[in-house]
Amino acid sequence: MPIKVADSLPARAVLESENIFVMTEYRAMHQDIRPLNVVILNLMPTKIVTETQILRKLSNTPLQIQVELLRTSSHHAVNTADDHLASFYTTFDQIKEKKYDGMIITGAPVENLDFTEVDYWDELCQIMNWSTTHVHSTLHICWGAQAGLFFHYGIEKRTLPHKLFGVFEHRMLKPNSPLFRGFDDVFQIPHSRYTEVWEQDILAVPELELLAISEEAGVFAVKSQDNHRFFIMGHPEYDPDTLAREYFRDVDRGIAIQVPAHYFPGDNPTQTPIVRWRSAGQLLYTNWLNYYVYQTTPYDLKQL
Repeated sequence: MPIKVADSLPARAVLESENIFVMTEYRAMHQDIRPLNVVILNLMPTKIVTETQILRKLSNTPLQIQVELLRTSSHHAVNTADDHLASFYTTFDQIKEKKYDGMIITGAPVENLDFTEVDYWDELCQIMNWSTTHVHSTLHICWGAQAGLFFHYGIEKRTLPHKLFGVFEHRMLKPNSPLFRGFDDVFQIPHSRYTEVWEQDILAVPELELLAISEEAGVFAVKSQDNHRFFIMGHPEYDPDTLAREYFRDVDRGIAIQVPAHYFPGDNPTQTPIVRWRSAGQLLYTNWLNYYVYQTTPYDLKQL
């Protein structure tokens, strides 16, 4: 599908080089259709990398999407240039009167902190509360999923004995769920985190439905019974080299880090990783957007 983004957004050139249809603002203005309005709350420090990864995954349905990028104003991003943030990102105060078909809340490298210790926690709570009345369906990713489960349902995150790091096999508990249309019986997804949520905590909440798990990585996919909230514990959007860059970054810093599991051939970091999660990652974003946003969102967003 065509993604409508600002003409000068850096991700545009990257996506166009991959033959992904990215629609300019000028062309979109001359089409007589209503695009899906999706806002991405990007909590990652490397915002350009993350926005490119997610936009790539939103690019494979026959619908036009108008994407807005949202940042927290209570946290100063030191890894992204101020002019990029000023040019392409908005703040909550600027959008809080608007309504959206879909929202994506990314992960963030803060899982070792208590939620209330995160400097933008109060603002994030305000945004998640706002999403219940102003967004048709919200997709929470990794730490964003743990934060959402805690805020909406009181489910605690649990500290792992060591970092969960690598590409892991998953299986569906609800294979007939539209979220898994086109999936293989088992599928691979990357993970990179120090915390998890427990299966029994999910099952204890009647408003939630556990959709997929991993023997090694634990809970993977959860949704609310009304389909308005999705919680994904891994990173289906990761690039082929994302885990490698994280691994070598930590090695260069002298940080004790294990080789990502099931990622480098033979667990040898000198070898080029083999991607085994691209199709599942693409399907997950596409299915969420199609079945839980486009198929059910009101044409007039004022009706949300």
